[in-house]
Parts: sequence; structure tokens; C-alpha cells
Amino acid sequence: MWTSAGAAEVELADFEAFYLRSGRSMLVLAFSLTGSWSAAEDLVQEAFVAAHRRWDVVGRYDDPAGWVRRVITNAAVSRWRRLSRELRVRERLASRAAIPPSEADAVDARFWAAVQDLPRQQRVVTVLHYVEDLSVDSIASIVGCTSGTVKTQLFRARRTLAVRLGAPFEEQSDG
Repeated sequence: MWTSAGAAEVELADFEAFYLRSGRSMLVLAFSLTGSWSAAEDLVQEAFVAAHRRWDVVGRYDDPAGWVRRVITNAAVSRWRRLSRELRVRERLASRAAIPPSEADAVDARFWAAVQDLPRQQRVVTVLHYVEDLSVDSIASIVGCTSGTVKTQLFRARRTLAVRLGAPFEEQSDG
């Protein structure tokens, strides 16, 4: 029989193993959503702190990584909303205010700039599908919409990226 101290040690070891297994991919997801390594690190840290606080529950989920992905995605959406509000305020205060350049260190800056310019929902599903390699159904569960909506958003994102990058557009089947 476990003592409460022994059970806590096992839970901590389980969480540490989970973090070591999934931390890097969560950082890549967060960077892909934000375009900023520092913002990505903040989102991942917040998500894992939240998971750790609730590890007695989250650790029992079939897919604790899915829960953390959802937290990161929701936090990124909240960040975009906050940044958007801040930008509107800045524009009102000074019509010629310069916006600092992106901190993105992506290998193909033009591609990632085009991804960052996509509408928020298209950007989220694109990153989850192509960076995280998640299925349409998994993405629908994470973002809280239907699979059909995810497919539509992916179609529109691919079409927009093809136009912006001057690439031929080919319809793909998502499943």
C-alpha cells in the first residue's frame, strides 16, 4: 500500500516522464502558433504548470498531451486577442506607431510569415495538422468545432498560402 508521500513521488515521476516525452513537441506547437520563441516558452510553461497542478486528474486522461495541446492553443488564442486589442489601442494613440519586427527564427521566414497572416482559425488548424500531425477529428476536438469545419479551414488556408507564396494549389483529402 502506498503512503501519501510514496504516491506523490510516483505521480511526480509520472509527470516528469510526461514532460520529458512531450515538452519539445509542445514548444514547437506553441512557436508555430505564436511565431515567437519567448511567447512559446511562456505558453508551454503555463500549460505544464496547469497540468502539474491537476496531474492527479490530467495524468489519468487517455491523452494528457491532448489536454496540454488544448491549453496551449487556448492560451495562444487569448494572446492573439490581447495583442490585437493592444495593437488597436496603440494605433489610436499614435497613428504612425511602429510595430516591432517579428521574433520568428523560422527557417523559411516567408512561409511562416504567410502562416502568421492567416486568419486565426485557419492558422490554428494548419499548425495542428501540419506541425503536430494531428488528424482532422483530433483538431476538431481540440478547437471545439466539427470535422467539416476543420476541413474547410484547412482548404482555405492551403488555398491562401498557395496564392501568397505563388505555388500551384492542389486540393488534398484530409481525414
